[in-house]
Amino acid sequence: MTTTFLDIVNIGPDCIERFIDRVNAPEIRHLDIELAGCSNLSGEYRVGRVFPANHTLFYTLSGAGVVRTPDGDFTLSQNSLAVLKANAPFEVEIAAPRWDIIWLNLSDTPRWYAVHDAETPVVEHCDLQVVHHAMEILYQEQQATMRAAVMPLIEKHLSNTVLSSNAHRQPNRLSQLFATIDNQLQLPWTVKAMCDRVHYSAPHLHRLCLAQFGRSPVQQLIHLRMERAKKLLLNTNWPISHIGQYVGYPNVFNFSKRFSKSVGRSPSAFRKQL
Repeated sequence: MTTTFLDIVNIGPDCIERFIDRVNAPEIRHLDIELAGCSNLSGEYRVGRVFPANHTLFYTLSGAGVVRTPDGDFTLSQNSLAVLKANAPFEVEIAAPRWDIIWLNLSDTPRWYAVHDAETPVVEHCDLQVVHHAMEILYQEQQATMRAAVMPLIEKHLSNTVLSSNAHRQPNRLSQLFATIDNQLQLPWTVKAMCDRVHYSAPHLHRLCLAQFGRSPVQQLIHLRMERAKKLLLNTNWPISHIGQYVGYPNVFNFSKRFSKSVGRSPSAFRKQL
């Protein structure tokens, strides 16, 4: 059965929502959060978007809801997080006598580009209680200094959950990129060429590489080139200039300089010693 998505807001009189916006909590602007809220829902609650401009997160504190997406229906039980991408239709609805949640609208900016990589819209067994408490403070606190004090907590826990969970669920595109690079080390790879191949922004590619490899994209490229060069130096009699060309350094001087910096000895010294 195909779901027809509509722009709908059906919030009954028994629902209580505390909105956090850029007027009463301007600090959220620094995290590219457009709007957020803490909600205690019961009775009627159904919200749908056909073409949302922002990413939307729903985190279940207690009770249950359901989210409908083009990929199917998903239950939102306690400690589950719905991560809904910008420009993709969805509908959420209460699925229990009571549903207590926090929700956030995240701008579709490089900070949150990882949301686009989610293979499934629901992350199970995550803990955003700290974010909930911090959001309650943002809503109630009148002093800007007190509101600012909780923003690092929101940034840490929200970023760790959204970015790390996506990196865990979807390492394939990044792995495939560097598998391709490893098979074509002779090409003049640039960060732009990498981004164009996987359709990532440069900041997003940088974050994913640090999370998965502990290196920047350029550092990972150099690592692959040096590892291949070491194998060729040990297992072939190829001239050093040929090995340099094979791993992407047409100029033998540049290759020797990079190899010495990365390995701690020149290519010829490495080959002789080992």
